[in-house]
Amino acid sequence: MSGWGGGYVTDIGYTSGYYRQQSPRHLALACLLTGVEPPDMSRDAPLSYLELGCGQGYGALVLAASNPLWQVVAIDFNPAHVASARALAAASGTTNVRFIEADLATLAEDPQAAGIPEADVVSLHGVWTWVPPVVRRGIVRLLRAKVRPGGIVHVSYNALPGWQEALALQRLVREAGLRLASRSDRQVQEGLEVAQALRVAGAEHLRRSPLVAAMLDHRQHLPGGYLAHEYMNEYWSPSFHADVVADFVDAKLEWVGTAQLLENFRELMLTEEQRAIQDRFDDPVMRELVKDMAVSRGFRHDVFVRGVRRLDRAARDAALGDVVLAPLVSPDSFAFEMDLPAGHASFGQAFHAPIVAALTDRPRSIAELLALPDIEGNRNNPAELAGMLVGTEQALPVVLDHDQDAQRSATFNDLAVRSISQCGALDRGMAFASAELGNGVPCQALDLLVYGRLRACQGEPEPRRWAAELTDGRDGDQASRLAEILGKIVSQRLPVWRTLRLV
Repeated sequence: MSGWGGGYVTDIGYTSGYYRQQSPRHLALACLLTGVEPPDMSRDAPLSYLELGCGQGYGALVLAASNPLWQVVAIDFNPAHVASARALAAASGTTNVRFIEADLATLAEDPQAAGIPEADVVSLHGVWTWVPPVVRRGIVRLLRAKVRPGGIVHVSYNALPGWQEALALQRLVREAGLRLASRSDRQVQEGLEVAQALRVAGAEHLRRSPLVAAMLDHRQHLPGGYLAHEYMNEYWSPSFHADVVADFVDAKLEWVGTAQLLENFRELMLTEEQRAIQDRFDDPVMRELVKDMAVSRGFRHDVFVRGVRRLDRAARDAALGDVVLAPLVSPDSFAFEMDLPAGHASFGQAFHAPIVAALTDRPRSIAELLALPDIEGNRNNPAELAGMLVGTEQALPVVLDHDQDAQRSATFNDLAVRSISQCGALDRGMAFASAELGNGVPCQALDLLVYGRLRACQGEPEPRRWAAELTDGRDGDQASRLAEILGKIVSQRLPVWRTLRLV
């Protein structure tokens, strides 16, 4: 770690990535599902978006490139992160985004804060878990000064009690790593190796937890930058939801729900017996604590609003009817069955199959989907349709404008392709920018590589040749497996990308 980091990992950059829960359009939908009026998300609304702890800035850049009228400001403590983000913004010609290097502990009182506009939407992804109390207090002061009345704040964090079982793992990894290596990525690998060896040796606090087992079993598949930031920060601290709610009171922020959309439907999260216990309480924070005790979730995506305006059922349904959805999967890949905390759930084929087919043809509003002549079932629940399609990550809220310059987004996406290391984690979450859709289109890094090959090829796709290039011909079996994966991406993703006019 560098000497100026104050206990925060700064010698290793955080991984680039995109998190759909940070999108203002996604957060607006979360508000509507909970009966709260969001800020104006229409295409010509000059929305102001602020990201605190933006890392390499990829998510902020995707949103800025997708929404030319938005004003995007992104802040990070690490100057290397800010330098990388500014370079990509300049290279892609994304001029409506500004990256600021600043300490969130003192930014609210810093003169440069005066140049940060009031924000309609603010997002903090993961930051809350990794910073000391002094920084958390500084964040709250900044939110109090900069969140516009009616504005949304999204905060994600490692949550208790879900992380309870892994508290000892984090402490062990950090303490062991600090004594066995000097650089953060090497420290975390050394610490994880010690933890795994102890687990194999039957260490009581490492062998019983399914969460710890999953973390140790999947450690080889995660980037070193991610692992270093997750485990090696001095002030790493998971939180109870109620404590985060209490901290945000000073910024006049009220918790309204979660950006994990399915979690807003308690019938999907809690059994009948658990719901009966929850119903003993009127306080929404206490009801959420009951849910946290019943559901295994170690990470939360909370949504707060400064000045909550409640909608009645008719107004909420009308607003939901205007939401336009775009497909993220092809009909052949659509998952009609899923396991949820409250049990097995399914999309009724008679109702949803025509909707999926219609979306594959083109993006449509929820009102339009519910008016399709051949669907069989309840047409009067737009919240359920929106929540299920977007919550299962099979659709995306968008605002269509085919008059937007598609080349703007294509230039950014081409640069994103070139920035991906072929030796990096190709399953990490990324996104396409789309000015026509007004949103980032979530994908994996490997999808972006396929997109780049499709843009470059003159004829039919050639997954086998692409696989040979990506593996440098070193391993025939590996190339064959990769060619199969690439071919599957082409067959499943290309029809959707064409519907979304990405290719």
